Amino acid sequence: MKQYENYVLGNWIKGDGEGTPLFNAITGEEIGRASSKGLDFSQMMNYARKTGGPALRKMTFQQRGLMLKKLALHLHSIKGKFYPESYKTGATKIDSWIDIEGGIGNLFTNASLRRQFPDLPFHVEGSAAPLSKNGTFIGHHIMVPKKGVAIHINAFNFPIWGMLEKIAVNLMAGVPAIVKPATLTSYLTEFMVREIIDSKILPEGSLQLICGSARGILDTITSEDIVTFTGSASTGKMLKSHPKIVEEAVPFNMEADSLNCCVLGEDSTPGTAEFDLFIKEIQKEMTVKAGQKCTAVRRIIVPDKLVEDVQIALGKRLSKTTIGDPQIEGVRMGSLAGNEQKEEVTEKVNQLLKTQEIVFGSLEEFEVTGADKNKGAFFSPILFLNNNPFINTDCHNIEAFGPVSTIIPYKNISEAIELARMGKGSLVCSIVTNNMKAAEEFVIGAASMHGRILVLNEACAKESTGHGSPMPLLTHGGPGRAGGGEEMGGIRGIKHYLQRTAIQGHPTTITAITKQYQVGAAQNTKGPHTFRKHFEEIEIGDTVITEKHTVTLDDIENFAEISGDKFYAHMDENSLEGTIFTERVAHGYFILSKAAGLFVDPPKGPVLLNYGIDECRFTKPVYPGMTVGVRFTAKEKIEQEKKDDEDIAKGIVKFLVDVYDEEGNTVMLATILTMVKKIDQS
Repeated sequence: MKQYENYVLGNWIKGDGEGTPLFNAITGEEIGRASSKGLDFSQMMNYARKTGGPALRKMTFQQRGLMLKKLALHLHSIKGKFYPESYKTGATKIDSWIDIEGGIGNLFTNASLRRQFPDLPFHVEGSAAPLSKNGTFIGHHIMVPKKGVAIHINAFNFPIWGMLEKIAVNLMAGVPAIVKPATLTSYLTEFMVREIIDSKILPEGSLQLICGSARGILDTITSEDIVTFTGSASTGKMLKSHPKIVEEAVPFNMEADSLNCCVLGEDSTPGTAEFDLFIKEIQKEMTVKAGQKCTAVRRIIVPDKLVEDVQIALGKRLSKTTIGDPQIEGVRMGSLAGNEQKEEVTEKVNQLLKTQEIVFGSLEEFEVTGADKNKGAFFSPILFLNNNPFINTDCHNIEAFGPVSTIIPYKNISEAIELARMGKGSLVCSIVTNNMKAAEEFVIGAASMHGRILVLNEACAKESTGHGSPMPLLTHGGPGRAGGGEEMGGIRGIKHYLQRTAIQGHPTTITAITKQYQVGAAQNTKGPHTFRKHFEEIEIGDTVITEKHTVTLDDIENFAEISGDKFYAHMDENSLEGTIFTERVAHGYFILSKAAGLFVDPPKGPVLLNYGIDECRFTKPVYPGMTVGVRFTAKEKIEQEKKDDEDIAKGIVKFLVDVYDEEGNTVMLATILTMVKKIDQS
């Protein structure tokens, strides 16, 4: 019998003893065993802290992002390997696609977030805060990687996606991880981790795997570690109250299964595109992964006058769902992840039966294609009807984690909001409507109890990712029963693994620490013009003090003629009464354009192009007769990857454009982005 292994201290290790038996969810056959007995969790934590952590923290965000991109490309190139193993979990091809390619896509998305971070091992957040009258004392925030370990305790339903969505953010932040998948489907996680380790893309010590039990691992955590949990609310609460988590104030992110709902708008009657979308969405959410999704629709909230229409339409669509072996053509729903899950879902269905009736499906009477339903963990879609949801409240409290959902009637939008909130906190809800007023009222009324809300209608349907699809750039989590945590969320998810620290000092000091020029810091005006320097030669604080230009009325009129901007404040001195202007004022964009004319060094050199402007502000009116100059300062540098061998080696330099008047007061501030050639073209 195959023994699945743990990846520990840089080696693949079998646990002691017989271990936990693992089964093919379709055939019921035992496929191997998993054990973590004998592993020293304390050694694993120390190995991650002393080996993986330092290696990751030496890398910049740009390097870590490119590492994730390389890993994503590698896994995508061999994605076909994972499907046969995934079918053993009961997943169909579409289910497997979500798990495998959805997980890999998460790596790609997080890799792209490197562009929102500096080219440093740490993050410089926001803008400097002025703390003194004369500008010699300022404050800023930096965010540094925690010198601990991310411990990920994952659920059984997405053995690949669940791991990749979590390690993507901790690796991007510079923190190593120990992954503990649910033992039930850990064989699929182990299969992918082997490919990741064999690729040698990640630094050693940055990823370890426990396939068996991890009981006791929290006994070794410290204040710099981070624990994430996905699974049942009861298990999550138990972990969250662990003495070490409380004593050490360890960040704990919990994503618990919740009683998500989907609301049919009163305008979405039979015959409308929205009604058809609603029925399709509910059927999909009930049958994808056999309903084993933390985001699946458990409560179907419908206008009372449309309950019968929904029941009939949904029943017809569910009746066309072929259940069976995922590898058989035509099968649309596989099995639950194992017979243990089948028993648990059956128990919850029987509890729900006490207060509501089944209107579609059966615990016993259903057909299975290409497999023995008595051996595999097969389950029929079960659709309940609850006509008294304010009295019979089990549907708001009991979750059957399978293809099970309940139709619930409502009288008006206020009642729909109240019913949605009775789930006591959900990961996601959705409303299918083309009525913008109803959408607004529902979203504002329900948002405080939901982590995400989808408003679905014909206008977005073709590109909508659907009710049940968390997206890497948006937070995934929810309040109350859903756990009160947030996963992913783009840059927000990465910051979960960083420590925010306020730093204070002189602008020159803060510049030296952040490697980003702060206004008021020392400037280096010696040497050649910055446009004569290659990327490697430019230092933060290198400054060009330009010649000056006196603005004339002709400048204003000529710019108005060329640009077409003949706004009254520039052209009509008789219209200025009641405004902030005392006379005709120069266009802000003329000042910006003139600044470029002053700071640009024209001959061909290392600067390849200017491609953007950030944070442009016009801070003081410029009138005819005023003289302006520019302080042009290198603010920040970012390495850029070569797309191929033919590409020019280059980097991005951000320059602060400070336009000032004859009194030395700033009249305009902007940051321009330039692409600068490197000396080293290798």
